[in-house]
Amino acid sequence: MGPENPTLTRVLSAQTVGRYLLDDRPGPLPLLMGFHGYGENAEIHLHRLRGLPGVDRFRIAAVQALHRFYNTKTGDVVGSWMTKLDREQAIADNLAYVVRVLDEIEGELGPPRRLAYVGFSQGAAMAYRAAARGRHACHGVVVLGGDLPPDLASDSTIVLPPILIGRGAEDTWYTEEKMARDLDDLRARGTTVETLVFKGGHDWSDEFRIAAGRFLLRVLDHG
Repeated sequence: MGPENPTLTRVLSAQTVGRYLLDDRPGPLPLLMGFHGYGENAEIHLHRLRGLPGVDRFRIAAVQALHRFYNTKTGDVVGSWMTKLDREQAIADNLAYVVRVLDEIEGELGPPRRLAYVGFSQGAAMAYRAAARGRHACHGVVVLGGDLPPDLASDSTIVLPPILIGRGAEDTWYTEEKMARDLDDLRARGTTVETLVFKGGHDWSDEFRIAAGRFLLRVLDHG
């Protein structure tokens, strides 16, 4: 018998539905855009952003991940930003999606005075990538419980704005070792980085909210 016919893999772009939530406020305000964690949704993340001190001075948006599924315990529709399957295409799709969201907000409400990203857990990689490779100028990044993605860590040419990294001391996913590696990578390229390690696990804390609010006021509430 001859060799079996090979199985060919082809990757293509397919249109899907994106979604974001926007808290509008009048005037030429700074924009704070957030990316939720795995198994969360835009509603959850918007609630987190609304809890940051000083956020009433910004326009805030929470972006829903494109890959949706059901939380089997609650029945809520939640999302994931990507998996390891067709990873490079997913990265490109997600970046194009963020650019389109920003373009739409700008077209409706005018250019934001300044822009910052907030990412939790899996959404941290989105915040990093949007700041490093997005078309819109970014003035600050806040990440909680999520690491610098390898495609950025290996690229010494990227330029990032000031960053606040938060980690719960009992977080078993974003470990002390991962945070130390990220700090080495970021500081090696001259990035200004602030850190906060708080009592808790892979979740938000009041201490982190206060620190994030102060950081965002510094990078957004001027200029």
